[in-house]
Amino acid sequence: MNKAQLIQAVADKGGRHLTPTEAVEIVLDVMVRAVAANDPVSVTGFGTLLPRHHPQRRARNPQTGETVTVNAVRVVKFRPGVRFQDLVAGRADMPESGNCIKKAPKTPRP
Repeated sequence: MNKAQLIQAVADKGGRHLTPTEAVEIVLDVMVRAVAANDPVSVTGFGTLLPRHHPQRRARNPQTGETVTVNAVRVVKFRPGVRFQDLVAGRADMPESGNCIKKAPKTPRP
């Protein structure tokens, strides 16, 4: 699911007149349902939520040295977008107002 599909899903589910609370709740609900259905969710500039499967494996208990079985598990991995990482790391300046994860306008080359 990409950003445009997320916007469409929210519009389909919530209609035109949403309170801010309803809008946020619907966005989160749509994202959780997509990842639970094994569909990655990618929001340009922000990041990607990826469903991952870790198979069953053998491990060692560090206290006893005993070999134990670790059950298979499904997890969610978040991979932040480049713009998000740059802002957090201080490699990009945070804008005073407006959308901070929107792509910066391209400057013309001389």
